[in-house]
Amino acid sequence: MPVKKAIITDAGFASRFLPITKTIPKAMIPIGAKPVMQLCVEECAAAGIEEIIIVVAPNTKSKEIYEDYFHGQSENVKALLDKQGKSDRFEPVKEILNFPKITIIEQDSSLPYGNGSPIVSAKEYVKDEEAFVVLYSDDLILGESDVKILIDTYTNHPSAKAVIAAQEMPEKDWSKYGMIALKENGTLSHIVEKPKTPDLSPSNLTSYGRYLLTPEVFEYLIPSNTGLDDELWTVDAITKLAKNGDVIIAKSQGHWITTGDPKNYFLAQLKYILSEADYADDIRKICDTIK
Repeated sequence: MPVKKAIITDAGFASRFLPITKTIPKAMIPIGAKPVMQLCVEECAAAGIEEIIIVVAPNTKSKEIYEDYFHGQSENVKALLDKQGKSDRFEPVKEILNFPKITIIEQDSSLPYGNGSPIVSAKEYVKDEEAFVVLYSDDLILGESDVKILIDTYTNHPSAKAVIAAQEMPEKDWSKYGMIALKENGTLSHIVEKPKTPDLSPSNLTSYGRYLLTPEVFEYLIPSNTGLDDELWTVDAITKLAKNGDVIIAKSQGHWITTGDPKNYFLAQLKYILSEADYADDIRKICDTIK
């Protein structure tokens, strides 16, 4: 059975981006001319995903905002552009409306804090699937779709409990991320979170927010299984899966960038524009004049 569903999470309150995130969800902040969330959706669509569940923060305007963005027909905008003879400017909106099925849900507010709770909130949508993909909207991939690589890897290892994306990182950055420890057969053993010194890192591979999971993960991703800082961590559940079978490591063929804080968001914005935008050369020229 093909992998056809994906969960994308944007359920935090993004306090590092206040005040703008008091009004709009963080993944609606743009990279170039598109919000971060749209780039995640496009990555899924390019990999053949048929249904996407976006999990947003409860008791906010986020659900309403996402519903309008992905489902609103914007007939008034279309009518005005048609009248002005600028109908071609509506084409990007048509592209959004033709995305795979997108369902917006709020995270269950009774669940503990943690990046695993949005996934648990979407359980009813994916529990009967052979496998499904999870994306954290903080993380963007430039180049080849990680989602496609995860699916292709699972196709070649159908007995795997999960597949996680990984990227090689320079030693100076090992203390910032979860570093992957491998079993002798090259599958996941466990993840060392933010090793304080290089000798404590088990490899140069880091894990980030791109996973292919089987529903077995819900046996471990439960509210009572909180970990560090009393949070519900997806990686803890994946590590428990790895004790009972193979969790395959899929090296990214693209370039992972994070938008999780203002500094990295700006760097992600710059990298995206320089690699994707048709005005990249203009930006380079401006940068050359700055001292």
